[in-house]
Amino acid sequence: MWQHSHWPSSWFASFPKAQSQLIHYAKECNTVEGNTTFYSLPDINAVERWADSVGEDFSFTFKFNQQITHVNQLQHCEDEVKQQLSLLAPLKQKLGVMMVQLPASFSPAKLAVLDNFLSLLPNDLHVAVEVRHLQFFAKKDEEKALNQLLIAHNANRIIMDTRALFTGPETSEIVREVRIKKPKVPVNVIATGEKPIVRFVGNDSDDDNTACLRPWVKKVHQWRVEGKTPYFFCHRPDNKDAPWLASLFISMYNDAFPGTPIRALSLAKIPQQDSLF
Repeated sequence: MWQHSHWPSSWFASFPKAQSQLIHYAKECNTVEGNTTFYSLPDINAVERWADSVGEDFSFTFKFNQQITHVNQLQHCEDEVKQQLSLLAPLKQKLGVMMVQLPASFSPAKLAVLDNFLSLLPNDLHVAVEVRHLQFFAKKDEEKALNQLLIAHNANRIIMDTRALFTGPETSEIVREVRIKKPKVPVNVIATGEKPIVRFVGNDSDDDNTACLRPWVKKVHQWRVEGKTPYFFCHRPDNKDAPWLASLFISMYNDAFPGTPIRALSLAKIPQQDSLF
């Protein structure tokens, strides 16, 4: 997400009020995970505004619409795919990755469907796939078949890391709600394409988040050294606090690898959590 009702008075407090939050966001970060296209498609004017609001080095990562991934489950949706990609065409090179988020009902029995879907996409389109069926995480033949399929298509496997989210007690109602919504799946780390994507979901404990972020510091650096372009998206139970989680990761990375630093965010201070009492 690139906007939040809380950010104009916190993260973006020093920026001109008249400018859109996307303009502010793009000055701080070089990519965004856009969920908006999953629920509904934008009009062409909105896409053109997005393209004009960011620099040449910015990458949007949008999801294929739910009609494609959840209703049709990748079948008989050629027209819908063409429509969505046509709408996003004004982004040009700023369209970094298209994400295919599949429901938990999409099982290994449907791998041929995924294979066919990926084969129909434009060759110059970078794509990443998120699976949620537990057989794809069991380190058996089903997972091996998925990984081999993705490698064959140079498609990235999205890695969902919710370990921090599910660590410790439910400290608030919003933590409880997010735990219900987010998948609790094993973290199988593999780069099947050139743009590995990590979706990291933390909780409200800096200690828990730090412990779960630490392995990613080395892995992201390894991918960068190998010439890959990793995408690392940070979420919190209340995403108003997500920039501070991203800042924590950047600080950890830069402390570990000062020779290849990531640009820091301009955050004034770590937000204080509301009291439970």
